[in-house]
Amino acid sequence: MIAQGLYDPSNEHDACGVGFIAHIKGNKSHSIIEQGLLILKNLDHRGAVGADALMGDGAGVLIQIPDQYFRDEMAKQGVELPPPGEYGVGMVFLPKENASRIACEQEIERAVRIEGQVVLGWRNVPVDETMPMSPTVRAKEPVIRQIFIGRGPDIMVTDALERKLYVIRKSSGHAIQALKLNHGKEFFVPSMSARTIVYKGLLLADQVGVYYKDLQDPRCVSALALVHQRFSTNTFPEWPLSHPYRLIAHNGEINTVKGNFNWMRAREGVMKSAVLGEDLQKLFPLIYEGQSDTACFDNALELLIMSGYPIAQAMMMMIPEAWENHTMMDDNRKAFYEYYASMMEPWDGPAAMAFTDGRHIGGTLDRNGLRPARYIVTDDDLVVMASESGVLPIPESKIIQKWRLQPGKMFLIDLEAGRIIDDKELKDTYANAKPYKAWINSVRIKLGELKLHESQLAHNRGKDAQGEKAGASVLDRQQAFGYTQEDLKFLLAPMALLGEEATGSMGNDSPLAVTSNKLKPLYNYFKQLFAQVTNPPIDPIREAMVMSLVSFIGPKPNLLDTNNVNPPMRLEVSQPVLGFNDMARLRGISQHTGGKFKSYELNICYPISWGNEGVEASLASLCAEAVDAVKSGHNILIISDRNVSAAQVAIPALLATSAIHQHLVQRGLRAS
Repeated sequence: MIAQGLYDPSNEHDACGVGFIAHIKGNKSHSIIEQGLLILKNLDHRGAVGADALMGDGAGVLIQIPDQYFRDEMAKQGVELPPPGEYGVGMVFLPKENASRIACEQEIERAVRIEGQVVLGWRNVPVDETMPMSPTVRAKEPVIRQIFIGRGPDIMVTDALERKLYVIRKSSGHAIQALKLNHGKEFFVPSMSARTIVYKGLLLADQVGVYYKDLQDPRCVSALALVHQRFSTNTFPEWPLSHPYRLIAHNGEINTVKGNFNWMRAREGVMKSAVLGEDLQKLFPLIYEGQSDTACFDNALELLIMSGYPIAQAMMMMIPEAWENHTMMDDNRKAFYEYYASMMEPWDGPAAMAFTDGRHIGGTLDRNGLRPARYIVTDDDLVVMASESGVLPIPESKIIQKWRLQPGKMFLIDLEAGRIIDDKELKDTYANAKPYKAWINSVRIKLGELKLHESQLAHNRGKDAQGEKAGASVLDRQQAFGYTQEDLKFLLAPMALLGEEATGSMGNDSPLAVTSNKLKPLYNYFKQLFAQVTNPPIDPIREAMVMSLVSFIGPKPNLLDTNNVNPPMRLEVSQPVLGFNDMARLRGISQHTGGKFKSYELNICYPISWGNEGVEASLASLCAEAVDAVKSGHNILIISDRNVSAAQVAIPALLATSAIHQHLVQRGLRAS
């Protein structure tokens, strides 16, 4: 999605209806799909409908591949499908414009051949063209086709084929993006898998089963059906934005998506995978700019699974429960979360997340628990989970278990083992699988525990070797950095005296920085991103149970090192605001850690005589200096404006930090 007029896709938020039904023993039937579609209909009130009653925000269903049905249908074209698990099916949205559609199909086929797999054939997905549909939706309706891909001679197991299909989908998508076709944005692959397939679109909840004729055929069977009805605020509905995605569907939103996206992009330069090998580079960029929060999450989760993480462990890493101040939590489980905290930042909701890889299906709730998820188990081995109760008319006499997901909790149905795995067993299994506690103790250094010499403290407080004050006075520094009497009196003084932010009347009638005729600090041009849904305000003091200020400084571990062969040292700080002592420790970090960490200071001040052009020239020089520092073995960069004086002006730290960060990301060095 791209910005149009006053619309900005970065402001999209959603709160939807999600649910699934599964047979615990993995028995496939058409009734599972029918009941899944009934859940979807009963979640209709959770979806959005515009002034046009036939236009909603989208709906869909994810099921297992109905092998016999596809086998019969492809036989009509003279195509004999290989045994189940030895072929994959790609569900593809294609442009209506003929030339663009052919170009997209050719790129997919080319990617299949490059990866050594076999194009078995294409199939036009039968849809009900007579179904009443909004003119707006009809105008956006893609051509929907399925591509059948057989395994090549070097692929022996379904997991390997699944990885190849992943590479084919990503690499062909990148190639089609690079073609810059006029109708290229209409191309989208809802799913490409040897196990699952997604039927979705810009449809109402009760239209999905009518529009897609495949879902009406009794031969179309599955042991699970994951459904979703979308309600998105501040968004333009589109066919690709409907859920489910390839692995997930959720009720809520990911509020940390901007930071999550940036860190995933930053660590691309240091990722290595023993499982994906050279194919890893074909996947980048992993997430495109401007994708929805769900698409970003789905792409990140998919990478973890394709790199060898079990889906439940990957979900534990991405949506951890509140662990740091949980006094009752098992030490091994706490160590698991602590170990992965430096490898993967939390993807925080509020969100109730349903997920499946075709062999397992489950649900989890983020640590705040602000989105509902309820489930029941019946005496005939069915599990139903949804964002609310009563989505299926099941007699109370048949229900043997009824409960809800609690904050941070997860449950999983293993269809191959034929059983439900509860939160405790699931998390204990992964927490006890490896010696996380011993690993943490061997690689963790806490910044606040490092000892300091008095000479380091004196230098860090702005004194030279003789103990004389260095640099400008406090008042001069305040003026240089744009402080006003109002800032000191109404903002800083209450915090210093009372340890809390000052309270005042609602509203701020001062002009926005961009419209003001006064000189404003660069920081005034930016505002904190926040959710536009009904989330209660929280802070790390009052909500210490579910919030943490712990940060990690230095190189990022390789996220895809599933065997944890040689994790780097981790430098931990208890909160992001560092005082004089902590900065002194960082400057002398090499001698404190035996050279495991090496810091380098970048001076962001330049001579005032350079004039306005000095900023651009200095930034270019700083970026080059940062690259040289990282390549020479320094893994901590200190960006300092402490040399500001009457002759030296400081680049705003926000601008300098951003420029250096972006430059290192582009060079693949940010997480080094």
